Amino acid sequence: MFPFRYKILNPTAVSKEPDPKKCATHILEASGLDSELYRTGHTKVFFRAGVLGQMEELRDDRLGKIMTWLQSWVRGYLSRKEFKRLQEQRLALQVVQRNLRKYLKLRTWPWYKLWQKVKPLLNVTRVEDEIKKLEEKAAKAQEAFEREEKAKKELEALYAKLLAEKTDLLSQLESEKGSFGDVQERANKLQAQKSDLESQLSETQDRLTQEEDARNQLFQQKKKLEQEISGFKKDVEDLELSVQKAEQDRASKDHQIRNLNDEIAHQDELINKLNKEKKLQGENGQKLSEELQAAEDKVNHLNKVKAKLEQTLDELEDSLEREKKLRGDVEKAKRKVEGDLKLTQEAVADLERNKKELEQTIQRKDKEISSLSAKLEDEQSVVGKVQKQIKELQARIEELEEEVEAERQARAKAEKQRADLARELEELGERLEEAGGATSAQIELNKKREAELAKLRRDLEETNIQHEGTLAALRKKHNDAVSEMGEQIDQLNKLKAKAEKEKAQYFGELNDLRANVDHLANEKAAQEKISKQLGQQLNDVQGKLDETNRTLNDFDAAKKKLSIENGDLLRQLEEAESQVSQLSKIKVSLTTQLEDTKRLADEEARERATLLGKFRNLEHDLDNIREQIEEEAEAKADIQRQLSKANADAQLWRSKYESEGVARSEELEEAKRKLQARLAEAEETIEALNQKVVALEKTKQRLATEVEDLQLECDRATAIANAAEKKQKAFDKIIGEWKLKVDDLAAELDASQKECRNYSTELFRLKGAYEEGQEQLEGVRRENKNLADEVKDLLDQIGEGGRNIHEIEKARKRLEAEKDELQAALEEAEAALEQEENKVLRSQLELSQVRQEIDRRIQEKEEEFENTRKNHQRALDSMQASLEAEAKGKAEALRMKKKLEADINELEIALDHANKANAEAQKTIKRYQQQLKDTQTALEEEQRARDEAREQLGISERRANALQNELEESRTLLEQADRARRQAEQELGDAHEQLNELAAQSASLSAAKRKLEGELQTLHADLDELLNEAKNSEEKAKKAMVDAARLADELRAEQDHAQTQEKLRKALETQIKDLQVRLDEAEANALKGGKKAIAKLEQRVRELENELDGEQRRHADAQKNLRKSERRIKELSFQAEEDRKNHERMQDLVDKLQQKIKTYKRQIEEAEEIAALNLAKFRKAQQELEEAEERADMAEQAITKFRAKGRSGSAARGASPAPTRKPIALD
Repeated sequence: MFPFRYKILNPTAVSKEPDPKKCATHILEASGLDSELYRTGHTKVFFRAGVLGQMEELRDDRLGKIMTWLQSWVRGYLSRKEFKRLQEQRLALQVVQRNLRKYLKLRTWPWYKLWQKVKPLLNVTRVEDEIKKLEEKAAKAQEAFEREEKAKKELEALYAKLLAEKTDLLSQLESEKGSFGDVQERANKLQAQKSDLESQLSETQDRLTQEEDARNQLFQQKKKLEQEISGFKKDVEDLELSVQKAEQDRASKDHQIRNLNDEIAHQDELINKLNKEKKLQGENGQKLSEELQAAEDKVNHLNKVKAKLEQTLDELEDSLEREKKLRGDVEKAKRKVEGDLKLTQEAVADLERNKKELEQTIQRKDKEISSLSAKLEDEQSVVGKVQKQIKELQARIEELEEEVEAERQARAKAEKQRADLARELEELGERLEEAGGATSAQIELNKKREAELAKLRRDLEETNIQHEGTLAALRKKHNDAVSEMGEQIDQLNKLKAKAEKEKAQYFGELNDLRANVDHLANEKAAQEKISKQLGQQLNDVQGKLDETNRTLNDFDAAKKKLSIENGDLLRQLEEAESQVSQLSKIKVSLTTQLEDTKRLADEEARERATLLGKFRNLEHDLDNIREQIEEEAEAKADIQRQLSKANADAQLWRSKYESEGVARSEELEEAKRKLQARLAEAEETIEALNQKVVALEKTKQRLATEVEDLQLECDRATAIANAAEKKQKAFDKIIGEWKLKVDDLAAELDASQKECRNYSTELFRLKGAYEEGQEQLEGVRRENKNLADEVKDLLDQIGEGGRNIHEIEKARKRLEAEKDELQAALEEAEAALEQEENKVLRSQLELSQVRQEIDRRIQEKEEEFENTRKNHQRALDSMQASLEAEAKGKAEALRMKKKLEADINELEIALDHANKANAEAQKTIKRYQQQLKDTQTALEEEQRARDEAREQLGISERRANALQNELEESRTLLEQADRARRQAEQELGDAHEQLNELAAQSASLSAAKRKLEGELQTLHADLDELLNEAKNSEEKAKKAMVDAARLADELRAEQDHAQTQEKLRKALETQIKDLQVRLDEAEANALKGGKKAIAKLEQRVRELENELDGEQRRHADAQKNLRKSERRIKELSFQAEEDRKNHERMQDLVDKLQQKIKTYKRQIEEAEEIAALNLAKFRKAQQELEEAEERADMAEQAITKFRAKGRSGSAARGASPAPTRKPIALD
């Protein structure tokens, strides 16, 4: 019983292992149990406590998986069937609409109306031609009718002749003797042939296993090729990722170049300003020199010396300033290089971190791909198993066909032997006529032989009927098996298409996930780079401000410092706005997550309510069962009292019997019988009550198990709630991190601008309110958790027993009150959250107003800076070169786009060519089908000619028999033996010729096999060259598998043909042995014959032999023509198979090109399905809530009933002083 119940856990071990003990050991090992939890004995398995329940759970899980798989398969089959019907309906509607459109167009076309009016007039002149044609057809029909009449008369004459011959044969058969021994020998020979056929069948099965091994090797090669293709696909994806990274690096470098150009423009502005100041100082110096020239007249020498000293001083000051500028430039370049180095180092670190993350994601996706490939391999193994079953069934069908053919041959041999027996009967009749009258002993022997012949005739008719019945049954089985195999093949093709579709879908999802990960990593790196660049720019601006403070006066320095700080603040303001928008997005995402968590909490609450309702229902059922048990116990006690009373009565009657004597013995016997009847009835009622008690105990156990299941579900719900709380804590941590970032940004905004500080404080205040709402929500969740713990404790108390119903009722009321309070608090929190959201929206509106004000001020500043932008023209010239390079890159991209468009056009042209080739292939297939039909008709004609030749051969044999009646018995037997010997030699020569032809055919097949192997190698070479084209390589692999299967089928057919030839050879050998025996008998009998009859009949035998040789030659020619036609049929079928493969290849190309169009439609449909699923979930949750409320009302009503019953029961127990029944514990 144990292996029979749990064999579903390890079916392979149960099917392979006959020993039940070993089978049980394999099942327990497969279940994953520890060896210390069980022991296997000779006839039983011993478990520890609770292990048997675990085994039942494993069995239930396995059964559940099987049922879900079966349901999904049936559902998929029905949906595919419905989809196919809708497709056919759509095509039919399109055809009807197209025909209606054409008819509506033609209806108003004037030429069509004219044609309708003119067409009847055109046929007026052709009436005579039609009449002539009809007359010719009538004449031909009359001639055919006359021919048929003549043929009918000839056939009737032939039928009469055949009837006469049949009567003669029957009369001869009745006079035949002793053929039972020959029949027995033939049966033994047939048994030997059966054993030979069984040995040949085993050999063919071994060959079939070898072919299956070869097919498995090809399948493994296909798997290897698919793995290589997937590797190449991964390499292509890695190259695309590297290209994307290079594009991102280029964009970042362009951004750095733009920043450097901005700095150069700013330096150019400073240099222009310094040149202006230098010019002013030069003009002042010229004025001073003119004033000094007036004083130089007084002291020329001193003035000359002073002018020289001032000139040298100016030169030294100029050189000093140049040196300072050069030093400042060198320091700036140094700081700039250091900043770039830090940026590059950080970028490298970011790239390494991103690389590690991508490697982790790639490993995870590789695991998913491996799991999907494992599923695909499982599906392919299932397909292989079904294909193997199909091949086995086909082999079985072929074997049955061979058996039918053997039966037919045996039937033909029986007919031939029947003809031989008829001929021998005729000969025996002639001998009897020549011998004269027969003795009484011969008459008796004739009667016995006639009886045996009648028996043999009946046996022959019964065997014919049996053969016909078995043939019809085999045909029916064959048709049923073929139809079932066709349905299985269609189902497997559908499953394969579904698996391929799921595989493509998983690959698409994988690519989308990788692209999303890359995009997020790039955005993160870009944001970090921008922040670092802004920090570096801030440091550079601070250094510039320090340098300008040393070189320029306080006014210009203050002005430039204000302008630089204004630009920095504007950039920081833009960054703050972007961060605010990001925070708003994060807020939206967090609100959605909050809604999800709320929904989960509501679902958990509904589930908890449903569990409580189920628990209360179970309590109600348990109380009812307990009441029933009490009632049954009372009834049992009453019956026991009645039994005791009956026993007392019996004792009373027994005492009366002893006292009063035997006088009333008859009355006592009658009373005794009545008492026995009542006693039997009481015992039956007791047994019925015991059965009811057992049933109630079983229901009690079942309810206890259901309560345990409900407790487990409650534990799962609490685990889900804990997981949701953990997720909420993680979200709170993320919110805290973003709060810190917001605080930093707010501090920067406070330092930059006072107006933004007010709005940022308002935003922080709103955030504080949001945090308060979050804290309130956390408090609600904590309370919810506490309530869940309390519910769990209550469930544990309920599991221990139902002793304190009133306390549970009070706790339920308290919990309902707390639930209402929590619901009110939750609603208040939601209202507060909505208020905070409204405040956030108001703050966003105010922030947008501030942004507009800042944009207005920025426009005013841009008008002021319009003059300074003119000086940036030189920088724009340098940037023009980069723009030209970008334009070149854009032109290159356009060129690539055009190239891709040209490739698309070429693919469309190739698609058109493929469609044309497909149409041509269809035409060629039709032509080959027509040729195949022609060859089949020719084959049928050849078969008819062969049948006619056989009929002529039979006629000639009957003539020979008629002529041989003139011979004496001894000479007849001798010549018959000689003729049979020569015929056997001729047939043996024909058999040798057929064997030679088979050897030649096997050699040609081996050459064809080598040729096909060469073609297979070329196909593999093409497959290695075109690994990037995965679809073509798969198709070629499929083609190779189909060719291998076709070769296996041809080899199997040739093996079957060789087996049939071997059977024929053995049959000929047996015939030769029979003929040799007959020859010996004929030679023994020939010694008794005369010489005159021998000389007379030899001439006649030679003539008949010549006629027989001519008939045999014609038969051999017909056989050769038949073989030629069969060879031609095989060639045409092979060519048709090749055309079909080409058609399938073209169709796959078309499907590949159309698959890209269907992906977008599928994505839209998936989105619609997701929306429909979400709506269905919402409706289902609403329905469950209503059901939970209804169950809660029902539970309250039941509790009130139980309370009333409990009160009435307690009152009744208080009134009764001495109860007779035992108290039953509730637990």
